Amino acid sequence: MLLTQNTNLILRPFSLIIGKILEGIFWFLGLFTDYPSAGLAIIIMTVIIYVLLLPLTVKQQKFSKLSNKMNPELTAIREKYKGRQDQESMTKMQTETQMVYQKYGVNPSGSCIQLLIQLPILYALYRVIYNMPAYVTRIKNVFNPLVGNIVASSSGEELKEFFKDFTGFAYYQKQFGNGLFGADTAEGIEYTKNTVIDILNRASTAEWDKVAEKFPSLADQALTTSTELAKYNSFLGLNIGLTPSFVIKSEWALGDAKNWAVIIGVLAIPLLSAATQWINTKLMPQPNQDSKKPQADENPMVSSMKTMNNIMPLMSAVFCFSLPIGMGIYWITGSVVRSIIQIVVNKHLDKMDVDAMIKKNVEKANEIRRKKGLPVEQISTNAKINTRNVGSSKPVESEASKKARVEKNIKDSTEYYNKNSSKPGSLASKAAMVKNYNEKNNN
Repeated sequence: MLLTQNTNLILRPFSLIIGKILEGIFWFLGLFTDYPSAGLAIIIMTVIIYVLLLPLTVKQQKFSKLSNKMNPELTAIREKYKGRQDQESMTKMQTETQMVYQKYGVNPSGSCIQLLIQLPILYALYRVIYNMPAYVTRIKNVFNPLVGNIVASSSGEELKEFFKDFTGFAYYQKQFGNGLFGADTAEGIEYTKNTVIDILNRASTAEWDKVAEKFPSLADQALTTSTELAKYNSFLGLNIGLTPSFVIKSEWALGDAKNWAVIIGVLAIPLLSAATQWINTKLMPQPNQDSKKPQADENPMVSSMKTMNNIMPLMSAVFCFSLPIGMGIYWITGSVVRSIIQIVVNKHLDKMDVDAMIKKNVEKANEIRRKKGLPVEQISTNAKINTRNVGSSKPVESEASKKARVEKNIKDSTEYYNKNSSKPGSLASKAAMVKNYNEKNNN
């Protein structure tokens, strides 16, 4: 349910905090203008959020750098046990893999933990931007007079029937089906107002005209409301509340009167989103891959990363084409900020001594082992033992080969023990066998 503010148990706290930041940005911009630009507020807020996430970003990149350092050892372990599915081999492979992680002081789930912390924040940021009137009092107040009169003059069923063809109806359909919608109680009236605000927040120019036609007595109020919202939503000549696909369709319908500058501007949003996303993926640390290996033996993690890096920019372009322009501005800003941060972080990490970092991580791991009463030297020692010659594994010997080898050893031993004997089975021959046996074992 998307009733004005986010009600999700996990995301709600993040949304409220981000909403307060956005409210503060609008207050600050309001010191300089009567109609602060929502697009500029989105850019400022996105920069602030990503700067606050900088410590997590640095930790994640450190993990990636250490992963690149230890990946050859992990790959060697996988090659060592390739094709072995027995329990003993699987256990040994897991043990040796864990020892490599311990040697480098890396938590296998470290990168996932960083992402799990960031995802709720970034998703909450998305929800706040997508539903800005819920968190910015200044914008919500623009809707209040008109929406209050609309709700007071219509029943829940009438409103549902009227708004069913609006752009945002499908997105908020569950709210219209809620028992509170249209209810003649204080809570029901507030719920109905919030739902109508959610719908009108995504209304196109043609849909605002429908509101004026449906409620003639409120036509002037509808015009005033839509005009004020357009001032808040205006950014570089574009209405950030509309989608690029809708703007292009509307402009194209005007024929010769269409505004090519607007069409080019809205087309630039998805294109810039894809371009900045692609640049961002190229700046991120990539897993090492041995170029001498055939493509078929490529590390699955590397292959998956390459696929994601190719798909994500295209997906962002598709989404930006069908989502409000404000979301496109958010994605572009996020990609640019991440790219700048990535360049700074890369320069910082390039100056770091990876071996010193590993040593420090091992010391931390040993300290944990010391507290648990475990030997502190076992991590580095065992890791070196298991990974030093990890690539020099012997092939699995077949039963036929093993049988032939045993028979040959028996034959060679018999010939060696019987050499120099003139008559097999004689006392002299047996004495020679004992002598040869002793000589061989002494050697």
